[in-house]
Amino acid sequence: MRKMNFAAGPSVMPLDVLEELQKNLVDYKGKGLSMIEASHRGGMFEEMYDECLADFRELLSIPDDYDVYFLGGGATLQFTMIPMNFLLKGTHADYLKTGSWANKAADDAEKLGDVNTLFDGKDSGYTTLPEPESVKPSEGASYLYLCSNETIGGIEWQSFPDTGDVPLIADMSSDFLSRPVDVKNFAMIYGGVQKNLGPAGAVFIIMRHDMLDKRNSNLTAYMDYAKHAKNKGLYNTPPVFSIWAVSLVLKWIKANGGAEGMLKNAIEKSGYIYDVIDSSDFYRSPVDKRYRSRMNVVFRCPSEELEAKFVDEAKKEGMLGLKGHRSVGGLRASLYNALPMEDAASLAAFMKEFERRNG
Repeated sequence: MRKMNFAAGPSVMPLDVLEELQKNLVDYKGKGLSMIEASHRGGMFEEMYDECLADFRELLSIPDDYDVYFLGGGATLQFTMIPMNFLLKGTHADYLKTGSWANKAADDAEKLGDVNTLFDGKDSGYTTLPEPESVKPSEGASYLYLCSNETIGGIEWQSFPDTGDVPLIADMSSDFLSRPVDVKNFAMIYGGVQKNLGPAGAVFIIMRHDMLDKRNSNLTAYMDYAKHAKNKGLYNTPPVFSIWAVSLVLKWIKANGGAEGMLKNAIEKSGYIYDVIDSSDFYRSPVDKRYRSRMNVVFRCPSEELEAKFVDEAKKEGMLGLKGHRSVGGLRASLYNALPMEDAASLAAFMKEFERRNG
């Protein structure tokens, strides 16, 4: 029997997708070899890849003046590539420090150029966000950077700042395609795929093409976005297995209502857990209610001993991945797209029973 997987990433994948991967792993659609053996120069890989990119564009209505492709290196490599390309000498970039991942991106950028911190949530313990309307880019900024959902802190932008002519760049690793997003409001969206889109190993890039005119053109090949855009991400050997799995997940999302369907499910799944927290004196969430994440619900019990007991007993019920990140402790339930609705309901029922026995 499959476990209930509440891990923050790598995370739960649709069972239909896992079974399709299994079915075609050795002999892809009767072609006599595996997709992960195939050349990425034409043939069955490129046919699959082009269909994957087309599904990507369809699901988010991505305009034609945006490049879409995949790279290796995960989201963390983008912490370096973004300032290398766009934080030019004599300029600065605005960063919103809203938690672990945004802060790491800012730390890396500071090693490469001038970073202006527009917001730092340190005083609140990174439990809240600024009102989007209050965020205004500083004069002369090359770009404004944010992380749309902080997996560790459990906070999520429900809407985004209007940055005018200043390019808005967003790390959407952990809530991408969990809701509709107007791509036209961003100059660049990127994210690791191992939350809502597939297994670890790839990062997606969505970039408005005119950003390439503003880049540092004196970079080594792999670090230059123009090199990848010209070759639709196939300048070097791509992470084939991860991309293949993403292509299947995108079709699963399309078959289940697209981004709008994922949002409906996310509201319902997170509602199960937040309703228990809000109706309880036993559980508490440190996050500002206005910015609670629908993907990563963080919460606490009255003591660390009870939290350890919660994780242990939940594991015996087949619920995995509920321990909070080591940097903050507590508990965390990640409710990504592929998590079945009944798993969220089961966790809510377990929480109520655990409180009854330990409250």
